[in-house]
Amino acid sequence: MLKILQSIILDFQESSIPSSIPRHLQIHPMPNKACICIGVRRSGKSTYLFQIIQRLLEAGVDRENILYVNFFDDRLHGLQQAGIGLITEAYYGLYPAKKNNEKVYCFFDEIQELVGWELYIDRLMRTEKCEITITGSSAQMLSKDIATQMRGRSLSWELYPFSFHEFLDHKQLSLPSSASNQAVSNKTRLLVQQAFSEYWETGGFPEVLGLDQKLRIKIHQEYYHALLYRDLIERHDIAHPKAVSDLAYRLIDNIASLYSINKLTGYLKSLGHKVSKTSVGNYLTWFEDAYFLFTVKLFDASLSRSNANPKKIYCIDHAFVSSISSNILLNSGHKLENLVFNVLRRKYRRIYYYKTKNGQEIDFIIQADNRSIQLVQVCEDMHDAATRKREISALKTAMKELELECGIIVTRHEEESIEVDSGKIKVVAAWRFCLTTYMEVAST
Repeated sequence: MLKILQSIILDFQESSIPSSIPRHLQIHPMPNKACICIGVRRSGKSTYLFQIIQRLLEAGVDRENILYVNFFDDRLHGLQQAGIGLITEAYYGLYPAKKNNEKVYCFFDEIQELVGWELYIDRLMRTEKCEITITGSSAQMLSKDIATQMRGRSLSWELYPFSFHEFLDHKQLSLPSSASNQAVSNKTRLLVQQAFSEYWETGGFPEVLGLDQKLRIKIHQEYYHALLYRDLIERHDIAHPKAVSDLAYRLIDNIASLYSINKLTGYLKSLGHKVSKTSVGNYLTWFEDAYFLFTVKLFDASLSRSNANPKKIYCIDHAFVSSISSNILLNSGHKLENLVFNVLRRKYRRIYYYKTKNGQEIDFIIQADNRSIQLVQVCEDMHDAATRKREISALKTAMKELELECGIIVTRHEEESIEVDSGKIKVVAAWRFCLTTYMEVAST
């Protein structure tokens, strides 16, 4: 096994780094802490490691000072028995003069495949002169698990499928300095809008970009089955896998809609599954742990009321929903709402939905780190007079109740500014909303 490890180490050092679209995620290494990149399957975590390695090489780091191991390599199947510490022995067997003299940059891809990896990383940071970056399947490498087992010796970052901005990089489209500026040229706006139409269909998983619809759907469905069975059913040793599968399909078919555990449990029982509410609650938690489905709660000062009310469900990628859903005609308004959720999820952690005192619903209320709040409503189009009146009325009422001077409505194409009693409502096209921060939109 020692010779195999050394061969793997040398093979990588002698190989070329594949070119790829630079990701916008910035990992900031800190002394005595491992950097951990987690995210949904196939979001580009391994490629992101290669990008970090390439930047180190361009900065003058000796290639011999880079240790990269992919634990999905089938040649490492015996490493668990041999002991993970053999990695260090193999590396310093090749370069003994570097031990405790030169910094070694360690990159461990899918390290969760080995039991006890946390203790090894902890020991490596304490005993060797190194900088460590790790990726892993999110369902097997949760932040809360890492925080417990690594005793504060790690920092975690999340990597998502391509954002629209990263998709434009893929298309080699440059942007104006501020995409929220209404004065962008007609040519630039047209090119960006055309690109958004493609992004709307393909989503952000890097591997499916540029593929035809049939192949894209096939790959999305393979992702789904790998995620469902490997990251959820196998990992948690679920006794009723068909119940998990039926629940996942139910949620995907009703994306951006309200659900309650009671109703979901009743639905599964109607299919003949003998599951408890506790089990259904666990399944929902595991979906979120895997960066597959996300729950949004009601905004309420009372935590108990927030938890007791129905919740909304969203998926990691809007086009992924289209490929998995059994609905022949997926509600495009819900698809747009899912896209907006993912834009917000990249920037904010406290995302809720809001109900006014008279029962009108606002799709998203965001609470920033400074405790300020903002409102975002989603409406595919506002051409219908009744729809326009309903959306403006709900947002205006919520702004008044929360004493806010600005609210946003995200649409597929429309843009305007609407003056209301409590302030201003900005109607923003989805492509522009994807490229700007909330505050940039609100200030224009």
